[in-house]
Amino acid sequence: MPGICDGRVVIVTGAGRGLGRAHALEFARQGARVVVNDIGTALDGSGGSTGPAAEVVEEIRAMGGEAVANGDDVADWEGGKRLVETAVRKFGRLDVVMNNAGFVRDRMFVNASEDEWDAVIRVHLKGHFCTARHACTHWRERAKTGEKVDARIINTSSGAGLQGSIAQAVYSAAKAGIAALTLVQAAELGRYGITSNAIAPSARTRMTEDAFAEMMKKPDTGFDAMAPENVSPLVVWLGSADSRDVTGRVFEVAGGKISVADGWRTGPEVDRGARWNPAEVGSAVRDLLAQSAPPQRVYGT
Repeated sequence: MPGICDGRVVIVTGAGRGLGRAHALEFARQGARVVVNDIGTALDGSGGSTGPAAEVVEEIRAMGGEAVANGDDVADWEGGKRLVETAVRKFGRLDVVMNNAGFVRDRMFVNASEDEWDAVIRVHLKGHFCTARHACTHWRERAKTGEKVDARIINTSSGAGLQGSIAQAVYSAAKAGIAALTLVQAAELGRYGITSNAIAPSARTRMTEDAFAEMMKKPDTGFDAMAPENVSPLVVWLGSADSRDVTGRVFEVAGGKISVADGWRTGPEVDRGARWNPAEVGSAVRDLLAQSAPPQRVYGT
């Protein structure tokens, strides 16, 4: 039976372990040819080895699929370019970028350092930018030749980015940036046949199994809701041709649950028709808040 991604060429970043590995394997099961990107760092981003990517490639080949490993740093401008070039050189084209790579350095805001801020923002936010930016150059050039492009960007945000998470101020800021980036990509790139969507997954990975040990604990029996493999069906569908009418959306996904995140919207308003007196603002704001739905709680509160 053919898969829903037959013939498509997919890059999955951070694909050596966890969610990225699960995505790469499922894309391969669904007929895609996969560039497995991973630099093999530790949870905090230190160190590096291409071993994990090569292992996933071997798993894909063992199931009869096609894959190639790539060890470029996705947050490096030239690295992102080489990653896209790997797909085009090996498989002749590129159809999907699944941005997954990242790491955490959890810290309460008052203890966060400049180095930690720079490192986390770099790998998540710049890492999402570099590869997709070079992929879009490839897709735009194809579109300008008259080819009908049917391309996908799939970004990885987080519940922390949508509503915040205690001790994850930097990570939350990066993931919130990714959600906003997704909206702009969708608005700008549709003319070229490119969609952009994001997921906010909840699953057992190196990032979550210690921080949320009880939630992520594997059950003794029954459905393992926090297994990373549960997130991949949505990701693979978003990478398929069938999803071409869906763009600019953020999906929360965990276990067997999929929901559409309802982001910032213009809510109740009041217009005085003239400049406000500062002393009158307080009562107006409180009236507006009374008409508004309360925000979701920050994770950990």
